[in-house]
Amino acid sequence: MAQTSPGPGTTAGGNGTRRVTIRDVADRAGVSVATVSRVLAGNYPTSAAARAKVLRAVKDLDYVIDGRARALAGTGPKTVAVIVSSVDSAFYASVAQGVEQEAAARGRLCMVCSHGGDEARELALVQMMREQRCEFVVLVGGAVEDERYQARLGEYAHGLAAAGSRLVLCGRPAPSPDMPVLVVEYDNEAGAYAITSHLLSAGHRDILYFGTMPGHTTTEPRIAGYRRALADHGLPSSAERVEGIGVGRAHGYANMRQILAGCDGRPDFTAVFAGDDQAAAGAMAAMREYGLRTPEDISVVGYNNDGLAQDLNPPLTTVNIPAYELGREAVRLALAEESAGPRTPTQSRHLLGTHTVLRASVRHLR
Repeated sequence: MAQTSPGPGTTAGGNGTRRVTIRDVADRAGVSVATVSRVLAGNYPTSAAARAKVLRAVKDLDYVIDGRARALAGTGPKTVAVIVSSVDSAFYASVAQGVEQEAAARGRLCMVCSHGGDEARELALVQMMREQRCEFVVLVGGAVEDERYQARLGEYAHGLAAAGSRLVLCGRPAPSPDMPVLVVEYDNEAGAYAITSHLLSAGHRDILYFGTMPGHTTTEPRIAGYRRALADHGLPSSAERVEGIGVGRAHGYANMRQILAGCDGRPDFTAVFAGDDQAAAGAMAAMREYGLRTPEDISVVGYNNDGLAQDLNPPLTTVNIPAYELGREAVRLALAEESAGPRTPTQSRHLLGTHTVLRASVRHLR
């Protein structure tokens, strides 16, 4: 019968194979378990000869260090976590990449988790990352924050702070001014104000804001910026028009189809401000099916500056969010706070700017 050898990280035993332990390494190196532990920790003085023996035994036995045990002992690499709604969204992916790359550059391990829009799952992940003793937890994107949600988030923020960790809200405001969190967000309302003002400057007065999520911390500031721009340009409140529940391409397409069906394909608005670029893409597709051209018949603008925005036909005028820089800044600021030493947990807020990206989807009216 053919003989098989133990796999990596295992050794032969009386009952088959078993996982290599730190005692196996000590026996192979001819040193104590304590010496092996000191060498692997890397923060205790050991002789060069002992270190060489231990490292040789680790290599020969293919010993795998228990990362969880090292984390609990405080000797392993520090871990940060980033929690997003989805990993296939351009915005969330860019923020997560910024967090991961900045964390890696500073010797941290990054865990990326997604909750799929389930707020209960989101809060459960925050708690799990607290149990994993993460150095800090970056929570990305908005949510509909009712009293129950805010209360639980506050509990976790205080719990993380008490454990020497930190909750970082990235791309969203804090639910209350006394919550001990680090806030790293972008000027959401100002971006909406600027792009609405661009449409107004181009001569548009009948502007549809398209794609809302009532109570959501991302869409509500955009609607506020839209309304403020209309008011500052002297339009009455009756000029405001907010329709279509939901963002994303599917919602954008379905909502615009419904609006155009209700007016027999003859809309009474000259421009659409879509809640995000994906919704803008869906709306433009629905308009084409009704024979409406962009921007000749209807001008369209979006929000986010996703990669698809420049590839649409015509390329989409939109608001650029510094998503990647948001992620990097979250790590920089969290570590800067940590290096400043222990202090009473308070809230700090840092705001990044947005800017309008002008492309070909807006027609200037005479």
